[in-house]
Parts: sequence; C-alpha cells; structure tokens
Amino acid sequence: MTPEMRLNSQPYQRCPRSNPRLRPPAAFAITPSVHKTPLDLTLPNRESGFSFLVRNVVAQDERFRAALTILESAIAVRAFPACSLAVTFRGELVAHKALGRFTYDPASPEVTTVSIFDLASLTKVLATTAMAMILYERGLLDLEAPVTAIVPEFAGQFTDRFAENDPRRREITLRMLLAHSSGLPAYEKLFLRAKDREDLLQSAFTIRLTAAPGARAEYSDIGFIILGVVLEHLADESLDVFCQREIFGPLGMTHTTFNPAPALKDSIPPTADDRSFRHRIIQGEVQDENASVLGGIAGHAGLFSTAEDLAIFAHAMLNGGFPILRSSTVELFSRREFAPEGTSRALGWDTPSAPSQSGKYFSSRSFGHLGYTGTSLWIDRERQLSITLLTNRTWPDCQNQAIKQVRPAFYDAVMEALGKNA
Repeated sequence: MTPEMRLNSQPYQRCPRSNPRLRPPAAFAITPSVHKTPLDLTLPNRESGFSFLVRNVVAQDERFRAALTILESAIAVRAFPACSLAVTFRGELVAHKALGRFTYDPASPEVTTVSIFDLASLTKVLATTAMAMILYERGLLDLEAPVTAIVPEFAGQFTDRFAENDPRRREITLRMLLAHSSGLPAYEKLFLRAKDREDLLQSAFTIRLTAAPGARAEYSDIGFIILGVVLEHLADESLDVFCQREIFGPLGMTHTTFNPAPALKDSIPPTADDRSFRHRIIQGEVQDENASVLGGIAGHAGLFSTAEDLAIFAHAMLNGGFPILRSSTVELFSRREFAPEGTSRALGWDTPSAPSQSGKYFSSRSFGHLGYTGTSLWIDRERQLSITLLTNRTWPDCQNQAIKQVRPAFYDAVMEALGKNA
C-alpha cells in the first residue's frame, strides 16, 4: 500500500477556518503575565506605534507570476506536494497563496491559505527565541549566565557513551545556546534510546561536547532542546503556555500552536510516512522524532502555524517588535554575532550568508530561519519586507532535497517582483 493509499483510508473534511483549541485574541489585547511585574500597556493603536498589517493581494497573481511559476514547477517535479506563502512589504500583505495538494495523490485535498504546516525549526525563532527575548527584557534572562546555574543537571555525571565529566560544560552560556556556539553536537537520534521525555532530556543534558564552548558555530538542535528547558525554568511555566499568552495571543496568531487539536488534523498536510519509528502517517503531530518523545513541545521543534500567522509575526518584528517587544531587543537578537569568527548566526536567528537559502537580494540587516520540513521565514528591516514559504517537502520519506534549489530561486523572484533595490 502506497503512503497516499494509507493516508486516504480515512476521509478528509473541509479545512476549518478557525482553531477550536485557541481562544481568539480580544483585538490584540496584551495579557499580563502573572509571573512578571504588571506593565502599563494599552490596546495597540497607530498613535502608540502599532500598525495593522493591511491586506493588498489583488494583483498578486500578475505581480508574482515568476515566483509562483517556480513553486508550481517544483510541485510538478515533486520537490514537495504542498506549499503556502505570504509576502509583506511596507506594512501590507501583498501576496498570500497556497498551491498543491496534501500529497502527490491527485485525489488528496487541495492546500488552502488556512492550511496549517509543521514549522519544524522555525519553532526556534517564533517560540523559543521570542520567549528568550521577552524574558531578557523583563530582567529574567542574563545572556552571560551559565546554563548550569539554571539547569544543574547539565553538569551532571555521565555513564556509558557519555562517560566524560567535562568541566567545559560550566562555561556554556545562554548566549552560546542562542548563537549555536556552545560546542554541543548538531543532532543526535536521542529518541532511539529514550523511553519518555525525562529520559530524552537526561540524554541531552549529558551528551558529549564536540568542540570547546565558543570555539566554533555549529547549528545545534541539542542546544535548543536544552534552551527550551532553561526558559521554562526561568519563566516557571511551560513553553507552550508562555508563548500562547505572551506571543501568539497578543499578535492574533490564531492558527499557531503546539500539539494541534485532533479537530485540526484534516487542515494539516502530512509530513512523513514513518515506517521506522512511529510506524504511522505523521499528520497533525510533530515530524521531528526527538520532539515527539518530548511530548510535542520542545525548544527546537513542535510548532504548527499558517503562512499568514508568520506574516503577522514578521510584521511585528518589522514594527520594532510592538506590541510584544521593544525595538532595541529585536535589534540585539537579530544582529549577527561577532564571535565565533565567520559565524552567520545572531541570537536565535540566522543572517544571510554567501550563498544563502534566502537568495541573493536580502540586505545585511536581514534575519530569518529555516525548518527541516521545508519551511522558511526571512525578514528584511532595510527594505521593510518579509517572505514566508511553508512546505511539506519531507513527504513521504524526508529524502527529497530539491527545496535547496527551489527556495533561493523563489526568494529571488519575489525580491525582483518587488524591485530588488526597493
């Protein structure tokens, strides 16, 4: 039985247009945290510096024909079965489209602009980094604090393959976790040895370093798994609860959530036909196996959302972080780090390099991130624009890497349509 036949064994329903699990925000009302000093905040308005994202997509098909053709061709050659995109420019949503079907089966549902995608590592910026930024503003996060001061288990004794008691672990700071310069490995299949969340976290806390802290930049899922735990300790609540109240709710990101409710399953394109670990079609649950064992809520992966919600988030970043952050905080976290030498990393975010998956036109003041499932978000402060592309390129078996050619070509075509020097 093919993956599509297995997936089609259950009937689909029309995609819902609202998230039954999440309460809609009260006109972007800002809800104070019970853990923080109450802030004197009001509903956002233009006088207070807030500008709503204005929808202006009437001419999108003609304006972005070259970019849309790239995506249509990618679907035709099976780079991915489904995609959704959103482009903001100078305060307007100028493109918002969905193309393709949930799978390569011609009978599978068509994707719509309210289809929800597994964001994979975009979780690192929309949830984990954004949470770190808020905690930093409130004086609860010190970038130079050692991880072991917050999570003592990180300096614990090791057994079996983790037999080395490395004193360098005490040198790893929160800044290093955010900047991917901690010396922790890029990725480990911790899920193969872990029975549950506690077991997997213990493995993450005790994994050996692959480099001296601060010596080199190496993108690390393990580092963000640990960072998620650190932030939960600092906030004294879980990542999902904090992010819903402090980020997604205030911004009106009504289709953004960890662990989507079962009622949303039919609005979420599948990401894998997992025949080696979970032995089922992965749809409406996180594709990342480590995040799955962690219960679907983790610092490195687990978030689901729509292209429009990401456009709203990007618009807030372009608006100086308002209403959830100060502009100085956005500037600090999105600015490329000076060390280690040659890094392209900011704090949580990435910046354009050469060559870059963001294409060749984003300015040096840009920041963004990619996700394993074929997702990406790039924001250019200089040109006041953002581009979101969500796909399920991992369907059915995660082997297809064509997104690496499609993504920069798409970004370049969008930038050229907007005027690359605009």
